[in-house]
Amino acid sequence: MNCIIIDDEPLARAEMRSLISEVSKTDILGEFSNAPAALDFLKNNDADLIFLDIEMPMVTGLEFAEMLPKKSLIIFTTAYAQYALKSYELEAVDYLLKPVNPERLQKAIDKAVLYTELLSKDTIKNTIASNTADFLFIKADRRFYKIGFSDIKYIEGLKDYVVIHTRHQKLITAMNLKTIHQKISWDTFLRVSKSYVVNIDCIDSFDNHNIYIDESEIPIGEVYRSEFFTKYAGGFLNSDQ
Repeated sequence: MNCIIIDDEPLARAEMRSLISEVSKTDILGEFSNAPAALDFLKNNDADLIFLDIEMPMVTGLEFAEMLPKKSLIIFTTAYAQYALKSYELEAVDYLLKPVNPERLQKAIDKAVLYTELLSKDTIKNTIASNTADFLFIKADRRFYKIGFSDIKYIEGLKDYVVIHTRHQKLITAMNLKTIHQKISWDTFLRVSKSYVVNIDCIDSFDNHNIYIDESEIPIGEVYRSEFFTKYAGGFLNSDQ
């Protein structure tokens, strides 16, 4: 896997370069102080992963992300927590707060590597073959996988695909999140953001902004917050608290 770093602060770029080299074998193709310079580079070069600051002159990281093709994988790196929900609406792989923790960085890169591998396989044209009252079949890697609804922990929207996170594996299929949610519309599956549907039976904990399932941190979108607290928390918590 290769990457580029975009940040208007030289020290921040140097720190990211050092951290990336420390936790992974990711090749750094280039570093850029602004989005237009990076965009010029990307016209003639392919980057698997983009580490992107948000508050930059000329073009912000969020604006730049909207210009990129859907295949681009983005990890936002910023000192500001308030952009997290917007970043997931842009289907970012992850959102890292500065100063970046090496373990969190490694987890984010591992996630990007996994998605690159999944998207490079024959799963791209896979679809859900059929579903019954309590399970569905997913065609992946030229095989059909039977997945019980109770085995699904959560489903993540990724570009034009969804990643189904089960208790034992991850499978990707060419389908949008709304469609698959309709196919498994149990009371136990709840849409919690533009990019996530969760099995509420698998939730370990939550706060006003995130749901935690095993090691995964899933953001709660503003539009979906009221429904989540009403249906899951039974109204005993107020989303404004």
